[in-house]
Amino acid sequence: MDFEKFEKKEYFVNRELSWLKFDERVLSEARDKNLPLFDRLKFLSITGPKTDIDRVVNTYLSKYEIHLENALSELTTVESLSPFMEINPYKEALSTANSFYDELADPEKISVKPMDTEQALNTIRRIQSDYQELSNKRADLESRLAALDESLRVIRPFRNINYNISSILKFQFIHFRFGRIEKEYYQKFEKYIYENLDTIFIKCDEDDQYVWGLYFVPEHEAQKVKAVYSSMHFERIYMPDTYEGTAKEAFEQLTETRNRVAADLASADQKKADFLLRNQKDIVASRNAIAQLSGNFDVRRLAACTHGDKDVFYILCGWMTEKDAHSFQNDIKDDSRIFCIIDGEEDEHLKPGIHQQPPTKLKNPKLFKPFEMYIKMYGLPAYNEMDPTWFVALTYSFIFGAMFGDVGQGLLLFIGGFLLYKFKHITLAGIISCAGVFSTIFGFMFGSIFGFEDVIPALWLRPMNNMMSVPFIGKLNTVFIVAIGFGMCLILLCMVFNILNAWKAGDVEHIWFDTNSVAGLVFYGSAVVSIALILNGKTLPGGIVLFIMFGVPLILIFLKEPLTALIEKKSEVMPKEKGMFVVQGLFEMFEVLLSYFSNTLSFVRIGAFAVSHAAMMEVVLMLAGAESGNLNWIVVVLGNLFVCGMEGLIVGIQVLRLEYYEMFSRFYKGTGRKFEPFRSVK
Repeated sequence: MDFEKFEKKEYFVNRELSWLKFDERVLSEARDKNLPLFDRLKFLSITGPKTDIDRVVNTYLSKYEIHLENALSELTTVESLSPFMEINPYKEALSTANSFYDELADPEKISVKPMDTEQALNTIRRIQSDYQELSNKRADLESRLAALDESLRVIRPFRNINYNISSILKFQFIHFRFGRIEKEYYQKFEKYIYENLDTIFIKCDEDDQYVWGLYFVPEHEAQKVKAVYSSMHFERIYMPDTYEGTAKEAFEQLTETRNRVAADLASADQKKADFLLRNQKDIVASRNAIAQLSGNFDVRRLAACTHGDKDVFYILCGWMTEKDAHSFQNDIKDDSRIFCIIDGEEDEHLKPGIHQQPPTKLKNPKLFKPFEMYIKMYGLPAYNEMDPTWFVALTYSFIFGAMFGDVGQGLLLFIGGFLLYKFKHITLAGIISCAGVFSTIFGFMFGSIFGFEDVIPALWLRPMNNMMSVPFIGKLNTVFIVAIGFGMCLILLCMVFNILNAWKAGDVEHIWFDTNSVAGLVFYGSAVVSIALILNGKTLPGGIVLFIMFGVPLILIFLKEPLTALIEKKSEVMPKEKGMFVVQGLFEMFEVLLSYFSNTLSFVRIGAFAVSHAAMMEVVLMLAGAESGNLNWIVVVLGNLFVCGMEGLIVGIQVLRLEYYEMFSRFYKGTGRKFEPFRSVK
């Protein structure tokens, strides 16, 4: 008998833990050593006794960033799994703690010491009890103040009545009403009706819309008079019997009482604010502790349970960076109550299968970090796709600088953007700062500082003045020609990126036969070479070479579907409807050629904006009186600020358009999903 087999632990896996073999479904990309563009991730399978999940999460997982997946969704092939059903006991306490936390001025800047579970819960209960008492007192005062305001509102128009209000309210044989009439109707009432009516109307107050007053009428005439007043749109105001003395005295007394209550209310507000200030450290510390506990507890929502003969086990699945994964495994190596498998590393024979793609965790130098915003706006790279952040950072800044070249304005953008990014942490400001550096560089190249082109010499050329001859066209601005040439180089580079991405994905069509594949690269590259030869007065190669350069790539693009099917050894190479295939292919070829042309011409805008920037600054200086020699510096300053703001915004948008439509469309899909740890480790 071979006793050595019994010494190997891999031969003795608990039946209830046999689900761990699902790791054969983990993506092969996660093992690919050729993907260093962002943090490589590892898929982890973690299990242990159900009752031990809190200890594992609090002791181990809370130290690392792990993107958890729903275990039930991942383990679809595993039988007898059930969700982890438990109500979060910290949810209510967290809600209370958050309500206090949100009332603090700047809680994130308050430094606190860690607080244990029991202490945090007791602290929040104490704070809630004390705060509730203060809130109840304030609510009572607020209610009293509202009642007093209502009483003052009622009596204010009648405060000129020099008679005891309570006595009027006790009249038995004289009918009376307090109220108001619209001014228009009062004037008619006074002119046409009042003299012929058995009533006394005492006018108390008026404004632009209403007249307030009090009328008296004998009891036997009350109904008739009441009807007349109603026809005049008399609105009755009910006077409560709580007033004492004359209306003026009652008003003054109420005003005094109202001011005291308002002062008490302000004092109550101050007491609440002082209470929060005294307890702010306890609030932050307890809230942070409870938030962590609640977040850790919520891990259960993503866990699954497997039932054995005796024990119940939890199952957690998720992604970690390669470094964290091995560090985590090293942490738990001596813990017998937790078991973990990383990407099939426990079994070299496991083969990757169908699995949702790993999340993407971008990894870029600090200099390029702000430009991740543009990547996220378009879509995160898939796990097997290159991260174009560095490419966007370089090309965006370079193109912006070429379109907005000015030493002075570039320095303003750099300094302003840098300060906002450093102290206010505004991501866009970081992008502006980088763009400002290249604006400054191109400002020296163009010889422009705050629009003045006679202060420093141009190290290269001045955009508005430099022309060159182009065969078959004539004279064109040099910056236009350079911009198109630069755009061609970028398009070629994007095609190379597309080929690399397709190679990693094993996509035959996009490697060889697509418009941005090897065939497209050869065709467009041949076009670039041909244009360069013409511009330099060189002759083009012979017909056979030209056919190979242009004809063969177009034929390959035209036949991309059948050629792909042939290489992939599909049963059906040619489509059934060959006529439709040819017609469709011809239209697609025309579209391809048109797109090559239009995409190339799109880069003319780089030169156009370089020229327009110089022209705008020339207009600003002209308005400032530069030609006459009497310079108005206020106009110069305001003009520069206007150009920086308006044209800077337009140029920024145009560069982003070039990035998205002319470059990203050739090689970048952006179908990745964000790496979201169940809690961030600070």
